[in-house]
Parts: sequence; C-alpha cells; structure tokens
Amino acid sequence: MQYVKLGWSGVKVSQLCLGTWYLPRLNERDEYGVHKVDVNTTIKIMRRAYDEGINCIDTANRYHGAMAPVDLNHVGNSEKVVGEFLKTVDRESIVLATKVRGQMAPWPNGEGLSRKHIRWQIKESLRRLGLEYVDLYQIHAPDPDTPKIETLRTLNYLVEDGLVNYIGESNHPAHDIVEFMELADKHNLEPFTTMQEVYNVLSRDIERDKIPVAKRYGMAILAYSPLAQGVLTGKYVDFNTKKWTTPSDSRAAISSGLQGYFNDRNLKILLELNEIAKSKGATLSQVSLAWLISMQERFGVNIIPIIGVSRMEHLEDNLGALNVKLSQDDLKRIDEVLKTQ
Repeated sequence: MQYVKLGWSGVKVSQLCLGTWYLPRLNERDEYGVHKVDVNTTIKIMRRAYDEGINCIDTANRYHGAMAPVDLNHVGNSEKVVGEFLKTVDRESIVLATKVRGQMAPWPNGEGLSRKHIRWQIKESLRRLGLEYVDLYQIHAPDPDTPKIETLRTLNYLVEDGLVNYIGESNHPAHDIVEFMELADKHNLEPFTTMQEVYNVLSRDIERDKIPVAKRYGMAILAYSPLAQGVLTGKYVDFNTKKWTTPSDSRAAISSGLQGYFNDRNLKILLELNEIAKSKGATLSQVSLAWLISMQERFGVNIIPIIGVSRMEHLEDNLGALNVKLSQDDLKRIDEVLKTQ
C-alpha cells in the first residue's frame, strides 16, 4: 500500500479510501420495504481492505448503504455499520471521516451548518460510530442560511474540544472554499485539510477551478465516484455489441443520478479505455483508478480515490490499480481520447 499526506497535515492515509455510500445488500427488506445492508459481508470486505493496508474509511451521517435518496427512517445506518467494523480493529490505526449538513430530523434545525446542528450531529455520529472522536469532519454541502464564520467557529470548537482532528469540505463551489479559507486565516481558525468532490476520467470539472484552489491552500482531494458509480468498471457496457446495458443488481437500480453517464460520448471513451486496459494487461477500472492517481503528479496535489465496494472481487480489482503504472505515452493516449470526444 502507498500512503500520502492528508493535505497540509502530518497524518498519512492510504492511497485508496474505502467509501460507504453503497454497501453489500441483502435480498431481505425491512419493514419499510428497503433492502437491508449485509453487515457480515461488509465487515469481511472492510477487514480485507484493512489487512491490505487501507486505513481510511469515509462515511456520512445521512448514508444508509443500500438506499438513495435516503429518507429520515434510514439515515445514519452506514455509520452504525462502520462502527461494528471498528470494534474489530485498533481504533488508532484508522483514519475515519464523516460528514454533516444533510437533513437528519423533520424540525427546522434538523439540517444545516449552524452551531446548533453541528454540535448535535457530531455527538450523534460519534454515538453511531462508537467513537470518542473522528479524524476528519466534513461539511457535506453548502448552507446559505448559516454565515460561514459561524460554521468555521463551530468546527474550530470541535477541534479544540478533541471531538475532531481535521476538517474538510465537500460539494462547495470554488469561491465558497476560498472564502472559508480566507476567513479561517483572518480569524486564526482551523482551515480545511481536504475537499471531497466528484472526480473521474468522465467527470473532470474540478480541474478547472477546484484543483487550483486545493493546490493554493494545501488541501488534499478525496475523489468520490472515481469509477463513475461503477460505469468505469465496464459492467454497464456490452463490449461485443458496443451498447449500454444495466444489470439488475447494480447501483444503477437505486441511483437515478447514474443515468447521466449513459450517453454516446462516454460510451466511446469507455470503448477506447478498455482497449488501453487490455494492452496493459489490466482491467478498465484499474486503468481508470491509475489515471486518477497519476493526476497527483500533473496537478501537484494529493488525490485519494474513495472506492465503493459491494463485493470482495471488486476490492481485489481496485487494489490491483496500485500496480498499474501508466507511462507518459499511455497518459497522452488517454488525453487524446478525452479531447476527441
């Protein structure tokens, strides 16, 4: 396993982080008709990842693991599952990240980035996780109703009180991140260590504005959907007919947002990337992850892909990406593929 620094901090995280938005699920459903998470299989996968050196786990207070979007009857489930795994390892060997912002209750202060909501939810997350502190606490999305300085001061309090080690942001526009960081500097408050954003070979918007911000402030990038929610594994493509296909047990069955990837442009890119992968003796997903990791050198920032794993073989395949070395010629070929589509 390779390890990189978490932004400007001294803490080291594995080059791959294990995500918990989509977990192994059972055919069994709960009283609301929602599939249950297969906790036993999830813990086995997490343990294998841990044994292979993955020390970073990312979750959020709203995640369920087998449902999207998540209703208020099911929020917090992923944190509970992660908590079960954490009982089996030394807590200090794990860098645990979670998030706050989304709706957790029906009342007016049941969501947001106010002092009241953040102080309530950090305690709830710690209870679900069975921890005394989290390593990285991230604001999950913007809250236009709360002044940024209130959010920053509250997060700073959590750090000073020992409930949180580092803070980060997710899904904020670049100008918001800059404003947060400048406020932190002006008022001597804890700055963000990370930004968590969508980033993969098909979705590169953050290269335009957010990666420059990350480099400017020394932030690491936690790249979620590094395989475009499974699209870059190739499982949605019939490479014989060169057409899209949707397995019934895939996350496409629970995520309407995934449908946006199914277009002619992306199909052409996947067909080309698959040829590159075959020439490297690798899988499409391994080349896609290796490309993302290689962007660290191009942009001068640490990039940690957050992998979502619902089967053990998915984990094995993703780990194999660390052994795939893309040459400058490979990267130029991929750049040409992306430019022509």
